[in-house]
Amino acid sequence: MTVLHLADETEAADLAAFLSRLLHYDRGAAVRLQAAGTALAVFGRPPSFEVLAIRAVRLAKPYERGLDVTLDVTVSAGELLESVDEKAATAAVPAAVTGPPWAGVLPPRGGWRREPGLPHPAELHALVGAAVTEFRTRTGQLPPEQRTRAELDRIGGEIWSRTVGETRLPVRAVHAAQSFGFLRPPAAGTGDPDGVDDGFGLFSSGAWLRLRTPYGSVAVRVGGSTPGLGGLGSLAVSVR
Repeated sequence: MTVLHLADETEAADLAAFLSRLLHYDRGAAVRLQAAGTALAVFGRPPSFEVLAIRAVRLAKPYERGLDVTLDVTVSAGELLESVDEKAATAAVPAAVTGPPWAGVLPPRGGWRREPGLPHPAELHALVGAAVTEFRTRTGQLPPEQRTRAELDRIGGEIWSRTVGETRLPVRAVHAAQSFGFLRPPAAGTGDPDGVDDGFGLFSSGAWLRLRTPYGSVAVRVGGSTPGLGGLGSLAVSVR
């Protein structure tokens, strides 16, 4: 069994937190792992948000197993979480699973450019809060006979598919970033408190958009009529 040696206890704790959040939305979640050198990328798709969430984890030493110097495998998120030892800062790679369709589709690694118009993190927090309040208010006002799954999905789809400011980024992507703890303020003494630095921004490559933060990324394809991950061609992943 391959054992990954993470950079420290904090990296191990952050990985465990990411997996826990993913399992909260999908108890049978799978994650795709890619490791090269001292970087491990963990990709997951929380179905409620129709986006891909990415957590980058630092390794204590370059990945290698025999003559293999890269790792690329899809595994059970639950089994990976069980293997994380925070005190030892290690994680054992579980046996590979037959991955869901999204795990087999990756966008180009290169060609990303910064997109203008992304509000500061505090404004993004407020935007998500307002959207949640609107959803609760509108659904709460529905008479019982109209409070169907189809109507709730319609209202939710309308709200979460709106774009952020002058960008093409759907609000659901920001909601996912907040729910996964990616929109935390930067640690004291690191980066711009407004988030305007290389650790935070919106990037695009063709039809793909990536909201990057110091703690993780959320990616989504916005080509076509509806932003999201509706089919195989609608999946976006990228390491922050």
